[in-house]
Amino acid sequence: MVQSRIFARNRALGYVSNHIPLVTRYILRRKEHLVVTCVGREFHTYGCKHFTLMSVSGMHAEDITCLATDTFHVYTASGNDIYAWRRGTELKHTYKGHECAVHLLLPFGAHLLSIDESSTLKVWNIKDENLLLELNFSNSVFKITTLIHPNAYVNKILMGSEQGQLQLWNIKLMKMIYTFKGWQSSVTALEQAPAIDVTAIGLNDGRIILHNLKFDETLFELVQDWGPVVSISFRTDGHPMMATGSLGGQIVFWNLEQRKVESQLCNAHDGSVTGLKYIPNEPLLVSSSPDNSLKMWIFDMSDGGGRLLKIREGHIEPPTIVRFYGNDGNYLLTAGGDSSLRLFSTVTEILNKSLGRASFNRKASKKKGRSVEDALLMPPITELAFEETREKEWCNIAASHSGLGVVTTWSSHLQKMGDLKLLPERFKNNYNASATSLCLTRCGNFVVIGYNTGHVDRFNIQSGIHRAAYGDKNGAHEGPVKGVMVDDLNQILITAGRDAKIKFWDFKPGKGMTTARTIISLEESVEWIRYHNESSLVAVALENFDIVLLDLDTRKVVRHFQGHEGRITDACFNPDSRWLITASMDCTIRTWDIPSSHLIDIFQVPEACISLNFSPTAEFLATVHVRNMGIFLWSNRMLYSHVSLKAISKDDIIPEVLLPGSSVETENADEDDVVVAEPDYTSPDQLDSDLITMSGVAQSRWQNLLDIDIIKRRNKPQQPPKAPETAPFFLPTIPSLQLRFDFSNVKTDDKTEIVPVNSTLQNLTSFNKSLQSTTTTDNFSEVIEKLKAMNPNDIDFEIQSLSLDENSAELSMLQFMKMLHYVMERQNDFELSQAYLAVFLKWHGTAISENETLQDYLRQIQEAQMKNWKILREKLFYNLSVVQHLKKM
Repeated sequence: MVQSRIFARNRALGYVSNHIPLVTRYILRRKEHLVVTCVGREFHTYGCKHFTLMSVSGMHAEDITCLATDTFHVYTASGNDIYAWRRGTELKHTYKGHECAVHLLLPFGAHLLSIDESSTLKVWNIKDENLLLELNFSNSVFKITTLIHPNAYVNKILMGSEQGQLQLWNIKLMKMIYTFKGWQSSVTALEQAPAIDVTAIGLNDGRIILHNLKFDETLFELVQDWGPVVSISFRTDGHPMMATGSLGGQIVFWNLEQRKVESQLCNAHDGSVTGLKYIPNEPLLVSSSPDNSLKMWIFDMSDGGGRLLKIREGHIEPPTIVRFYGNDGNYLLTAGGDSSLRLFSTVTEILNKSLGRASFNRKASKKKGRSVEDALLMPPITELAFEETREKEWCNIAASHSGLGVVTTWSSHLQKMGDLKLLPERFKNNYNASATSLCLTRCGNFVVIGYNTGHVDRFNIQSGIHRAAYGDKNGAHEGPVKGVMVDDLNQILITAGRDAKIKFWDFKPGKGMTTARTIISLEESVEWIRYHNESSLVAVALENFDIVLLDLDTRKVVRHFQGHEGRITDACFNPDSRWLITASMDCTIRTWDIPSSHLIDIFQVPEACISLNFSPTAEFLATVHVRNMGIFLWSNRMLYSHVSLKAISKDDIIPEVLLPGSSVETENADEDDVVVAEPDYTSPDQLDSDLITMSGVAQSRWQNLLDIDIIKRRNKPQQPPKAPETAPFFLPTIPSLQLRFDFSNVKTDDKTEIVPVNSTLQNLTSFNKSLQSTTTTDNFSEVIEKLKAMNPNDIDFEIQSLSLDENSAELSMLQFMKMLHYVMERQNDFELSQAYLAVFLKWHGTAISENETLQDYLRQIQEAQMKNWKILREKLFYNLSVVQHLKKM
């Protein structure tokens, strides 16, 4: 599978539950109840003791349609297949055979019952995965909506239908025992009561029927005012209580002895209460909803009412903005379509925090319930600005809202919305004005806000006092202000507008100053700007789907990136500002290398990315996507593997990558698909004929060649070295605690044998021989490499030894001079050739002056040397001139 070069799928955050009802199971070994919720293609397992996420299942091929549990397994249905999981993560069994999507599951001893959308019932052997029997029901006659196994009814199941009838079947005999006529309303919920033979039946019209199955008699009937009954649960710790859930998010608690409503939770959830389960023998109730929340209620109040004990929740509506909060990359600040602001931890879900939902009157909405809260709810957040500098002293987050001129303030330390709402006096009665961009200064004191009217204002975030306005009475721009930013020292304010102009203002404008210091005109209107605090680069998105980079120091456009085929939704820099990552409505995420101005990575996602941000530690890329409730993390492969960042051409195929799942994914893709093998670069001997190449030899091997005799005299020992005493082959030892050798019988011999050496071999060294062998080939490569490998003492000795043999001295010196000329002509190893030439002239200058052949060749060396020096001098003078010019700017 082809993947992104740089980014690997890691995991998704923010998923808690969806419309699939939760299920519970008890682990005897842990002595703990577990809650299982569905989050699309995966399911989560939570422990009731601490309400922590214990495990995340593997990803299914399709969305999970129903859940069920027994003592050993968690059963899931995905598409037409059924899966059995052990310990929440290990897939043990797979059951295939349904022709439609399965929507009901019921573990039944050693068997598993499954019902699909066509009302086909199948019974499976759990261990053998064999199909034991099959029953077909007609949807037009009896469309099965729910089923249970009544307690003490051996081999029997009770099924409710959309037509309102109920049927009791004996599965072992494949025989229908009895048909209950129903109550002229669809059966939406079935639950076994603590009493034998009694079942609670929830109907679509809001009625709850307590019915005796044995005598087919209705004990009593209750009516829920909130509409259809979607879930029912009975309390089993000695209190005769029943809880029912509605589509509107209400939970009603019924006193079964008095047959009346005991209490209600009118704002339990923001969606329908599809999952509702009392924990057996405990005063605890767990509820789930499509509002992406899981809540635990405890009943310990004096009036018997319940209160919220623990909660796990995410965004109710898909998030629209994601930003890393802090310098350690452990928190993500997100805003969603539900007008809420949340902090998600990348370490553990226990540390997730909610800052609440934006409200016009937070105190009034808090006092009076959800209906008032919904009426006072502010529109979704469109822009965020935050700073950590003063987070513990006052509000450090500013947010603008869709269609509103009011900018709200938030505190990450207090985890709540602030009391101040920022709005200039000129917009008090102008309801058409809306904030389109904002920025919080690095000092944490000021908020700069741009409006759709072209005005730009600055407020103090601590007091809410208006401090400055930029431009004249008509504003700073002709049209909406699409971006504002302030430099780190609060000296310069940069504003970008729909009028295709970027203006530079003094942060503290003087009296009567209504014009900008510098104005840059672009070819297209500006959509938004993104900047990097530690660099002078600003990314500007244009309406023609291009991105340009501005350098704030030179105030010029330095890069222009083209390639997106849809509106660019967001962009961010990596921590060292070498990459720019962009997202667009063309469903691609692209990475641009800023120094080379090349596209180095691109991949396509199923749904368009609308916001992204890079971790300050360069570990993760966080993205949010259209119609997705989660926040997705992508690992940076550059941190743990070598990735070739070769430029991508227009003809390359764009890889399609699925979004990460809730579990941490390990990379098991073939490295050849991900990492393009980068060929080893071998530097040529000479890059250009107009350049001089230095050698890679250490300076210690050539820099002190002329002073080698001085160094020898300085390092000469004061006393001559003593010859070591000869030792026998087998060394005897002296008996002692320490190892000591016995040298008492060793005899020293003052007479040393002199090995005769052939006189013809004594005068020519191996280097001299190699040098003379080049008379026919004129290939000095091997000789040069031998010299490079020698130390300064050996080089000096070899150059002196060229004239030891009178018969071959002229030939040796001439070949050495040819070797130097060979190096100079190739324009390589410049400093080595100069050092070798200096030593050569030092020892053999007198001999050269007496030999005409050597004199003539020395003139050729002089010409080659002057040619190289002129090239080197020209480059040095050019570089010095450039440096001096830059100093004067």
